Amino acid sequence: MSPALNELSNATKEIDVECPEHDCCNWDRVNCSSRFDSRTVIALYLHNLVYWELSEWSESTVLTSTIFTPLFHIRSLTHLDISSNGIKGELPGNGWANLSKLIHLDLQVNYFNGSIPSQLFHLRNLQYLDMCANSFQGELPGNNWANLSKLVHLDLRRNSFNGSIPSQIFHLRNIPIKIPKEIGNMTKLQRLYLLGNNFFGEIPSSILNLKELEELDLSYNKLSMEIPIDICNLSNITYLGLSNNNLIGEIPYWISTLKTLMTLDLSQNQLEGMFPQWLAEMEVQYIVLSYNNLTGSLPPRLFDSQNLTALKLSQNNFYGELPNNIGNAKELSFPTKFGDLIVNWKKSTQGLPSDNLLLYFFLDLSMNQLSGEIPTSLGSLKALKILNISHNNLSGMVPASLGDLESLEGLDLSHNKLSGSIPQSFAKLQELTILDVSNNKLTGKIPIGRQMDTMNNPNFYANNSGLCRMQIEVLCPEELPVPPTKSAQVEIKETWFSWQGVGIGYSIGFFLTVGSIYLNGYFFCAPPPNCRRQQRRSRV
Repeated sequence: MSPALNELSNATKEIDVECPEHDCCNWDRVNCSSRFDSRTVIALYLHNLVYWELSEWSESTVLTSTIFTPLFHIRSLTHLDISSNGIKGELPGNGWANLSKLIHLDLQVNYFNGSIPSQLFHLRNLQYLDMCANSFQGELPGNNWANLSKLVHLDLRRNSFNGSIPSQIFHLRNIPIKIPKEIGNMTKLQRLYLLGNNFFGEIPSSILNLKELEELDLSYNKLSMEIPIDICNLSNITYLGLSNNNLIGEIPYWISTLKTLMTLDLSQNQLEGMFPQWLAEMEVQYIVLSYNNLTGSLPPRLFDSQNLTALKLSQNNFYGELPNNIGNAKELSFPTKFGDLIVNWKKSTQGLPSDNLLLYFFLDLSMNQLSGEIPTSLGSLKALKILNISHNNLSGMVPASLGDLESLEGLDLSHNKLSGSIPQSFAKLQELTILDVSNNKLTGKIPIGRQMDTMNNPNFYANNSGLCRMQIEVLCPEELPVPPTKSAQVEIKETWFSWQGVGIGYSIGFFLTVGSIYLNGYFFCAPPPNCRRQQRRSRV
């Protein structure tokens, strides 16, 4: 054992940040950078340097945590492995800040005790941290876990920690975590929300022990394995949320056995196949299947449901015509119990706060391959707040019945093949704040009215066949100034020549008169004064 101890001691005392090629860079368990001018130590693999048997272990052969003192001087270290050496004592509190480049730290299978030093949480480049099988104790630090945002591996097993798991650990997005099978021991559980915790792998079968479970939300994780078919034993489930995972295949049939189900959210997965007929017949209130790879036509039975309260099917590959009975789903509204809702509207993510959701009723069938005309029955959905059927292959005219949607705030008909004019009935939409009809084949006048006059974003009317009016500062043909006709132009020209002749004649006459007066005075003398007096006497 002495050679091994000497090897570890020498390795930690003699290694310098820089060393010649013939020195430490040629040692076993030492890696250096590949720079030719000045090679530096970047990795020490000092695991299992000390082999022992418990029966032969003695205090004289125990290593202590003082071995870290020389290691803290090697600032270039990116990998440090001193696992399985039986090192005793507390981890030093100071010195870790020198190892700011550290990526990999393996301390497992030693006898470290005490708490985790706070300086360890300032290793912002750390990706791998293994402290398994030691004697650490006390509560896990509650703060500063966010500094370790690059962690992809964290192992704290087989220690003596107590207290609760810090919530910040679950914000380390790069660390995959499995749902613990022990969760099945909480048999009285009624609501289980594990969303946004980066869980991966299978849903543990032990969850089937939660017979009283009513609400289960495992959204925003990385669950990719098949869901246990026996989950149908959860006969009290009313809410099932599995959105934003990696679920594949068709919508599983076992969901049809959840007779009490009211809310189903399978959005943002990789589900395929058609919209199941059995799901349309289940009378589920809230159905969200957006951002999948679903295909086929929409079953008309879906819109005859007496309980359907919200439907979001955007970003799929549904095709065919919209069912004519789509206007029968008049009970659509949002229950407030489901928290804040995030929707995609106008190419941005927007929130609808939970305390206002009761006021909202929206229908989102955008980004599919739906074709045919827009059913006039849509005008029957009087409570509709948002209607988004953009990015489809819808054709024909925009039905005037959409002007009857008196509560409508947002209407997106863009990126279709709609033709004709925008109905004048849109002037009745007094709550409208967004209207997008761009990228269609629409022509004619844009309706005017108190609210329609504010719909003046040119981008929302762009790429059509000939829309006009003040909202886009394009005059309609009948509003353009009338150009003069040919006869009128001739008449104007003749009138101009007439007045031009009068002007010329007046000028000539004026100069002739003045000229004659001037010539008379110049060639004939005036009578003498005496003659004038004689003329006056003769008159008397």
